[in-house]
Amino acid sequence: MQAQPVLGGSPYNVAIGLARLGVSTAFFGGLSSDLFGAAIRSRLVAEGVDIAHCVETEQLTTISIVGTNAQGLPAYAFHGEGKADRSVDVADLPKELDHHIRAIAMGSFTLAVEPVASAHLALAQREAGSRLISIDPNLRPTVTPDLADWRRRFAAFVPRAGIIKASDEDLAIAFPGTAHRDLTESWLAAGAELCIITHGAKGAVAWRRGREPVVQAGRPVEVVDTVGAGDSFHAALLAWLDQRGLLSREGLSELGDAQLSEVLAFAVTASAVTCSRRGAEPPRSSEMPRPSAAPDIAS
Repeated sequence: MQAQPVLGGSPYNVAIGLARLGVSTAFFGGLSSDLFGAAIRSRLVAEGVDIAHCVETEQLTTISIVGTNAQGLPAYAFHGEGKADRSVDVADLPKELDHHIRAIAMGSFTLAVEPVASAHLALAQREAGSRLISIDPNLRPTVTPDLADWRRRFAAFVPRAGIIKASDEDLAIAFPGTAHRDLTESWLAAGAELCIITHGAKGAVAWRRGREPVVQAGRPVEVVDTVGAGDSFHAALLAWLDQRGLLSREGLSELGDAQLSEVLAFAVTASAVTCSRRGAEPPRSSEMPRPSAAPDIAS
């Protein structure tokens, strides 16, 4: 198959996914002054994402090679050592965030490679008391092969997170043999309000403190490409909560089972739409069909 250049990256995909669903969105990260960086910058602006907080750098843009493994799932190779997205330092953090910013989404290898990992952790520590922090670990073992070190770094983010969204594939690599209930209970005990584990085509399961999990089935779709599906899920989750005034710890604590089923169905639908086309192309509001909410998978 012929190689095709595509702009991407997990936080970038989430930002565009949010903007396409009608949420006012800003992106914070290192953007290179090279041609790829210029293309990323232009695309964010065209999608309506605020880039005022971006850090421009002479470091080159990370190049990621995405293929499929024997199971048809994405397989990644990153050429990113010393590149723009990793070069953000604590000194690059915005001195203060606009009061309209209600939540901060973080994820992927920028949680675990320096210096950007320390910058993101400092931001989460600074802002967790006034804004919701949502974390998607989005593990990339080829970038962070030392899983013990990855677990240590991820654990530092957990107490600051109101939402933790992770895939079953990532958890099987990062925490082999550990039951999902045990993992989510530990995250909830550390301070999270909502933990969601996605199961690919089978859907997702949401966990809250002291309550039984809520299960949402997947949506049948002719899969073209699964890259960006988890990012679309994350964006749709945050968009649904924001548009109903629930994007806060208080709002999450008030979520009933019916509401949680509805937001999971919305997020699963967004993920399915993304899988139906090539490249990480999250849906717009106009592309979101009415989802089905019938749960049929075991947690």
